[in-house]
Amino acid sequence: MKKFDNINIIPFVDVLLVLLAIILITSTLVDKKIIPLSLPSSSSQKELKKDDIVITIKKNGELYFQKEIITLKKLDEKLLTLSNDSFIAINCDKDSRFENFVDILDMIKAKNFDNLSIITKDE
Repeated sequence: MKKFDNINIIPFVDVLLVLLAIILITSTLVDKKIIPLSLPSSSSQKELKKDDIVITIKKNGELYFQKEIITLKKLDEKLLTLSNDSFIAINCDKDSRFENFVDILDMIKAKNFDNLSIITKDE
């Protein structure tokens, strides 16, 4: 019987190189944030009450407080008059710029509002 004096590591190196390639490709995609995500849809909705505050962002960027058209600066002033336990719902058109939504969300967060909801379409 013939003795083996060395170990064949070529298959092991092949596997490591494939794993390295997978890790490098995945990390590049994650870094550039181009991995597509499938976001969940909402099947439950909260019933809005009369005293709930609704902020609406239309597709063209128009902003409404309740049903009154308003500017971003005026909205900031209106939020200062509300108590922190007021319920605020954001109704944003899916085709509007995401930047508009983030601006409103940052404004609400800065005022430390506790009750916030995003109005979604029923499935």
